[in-house]
Amino acid sequence: QVQLVESGGGLVQAGGSLRLSCAASGRTFSTYAMGWFRQAPGKEREFVAVINWTGINTYYADSVKGRFTISRDNAKNTVYLQMNSLKPEDTAVYYCAASPVIATRSREYDYWGQGTQVTVSS
Repeated sequence: QVQLVESGGGLVQAGGSLRLSCAASGRTFSTYAMGWFRQAPGKEREFVAVINWTGINTYYADSVKGRFTISRDNAKNTVYLQMNSLKPEDTAVYYCAASPVIATRSREYDYWGQGTQVTVSS
């Protein structure tokens, strides 16, 4: 069982930065791939980034590639999403999730956090 709690969301101007954190409970955190997803009002949840259990392999959605960086600290049971050069279209609720495999589809993820709101003003 893994419980996930996101933090770090907020209001930022376009071009600004935010760092999201996702704290996990449970001793098996380091065995899971960790992903970030987001959902904007009226839209489906979409994949943002994923990192494998070692932290070596990462994969990003084209829309955030070069602007967002996913990382993890297994000693702290935490995964991060550094978001730079933010755009208004990045506005969404951001969720972290845990999967036994590195994946981009939400159905591959077993555990989800409650989400944190990110709002980017123009």
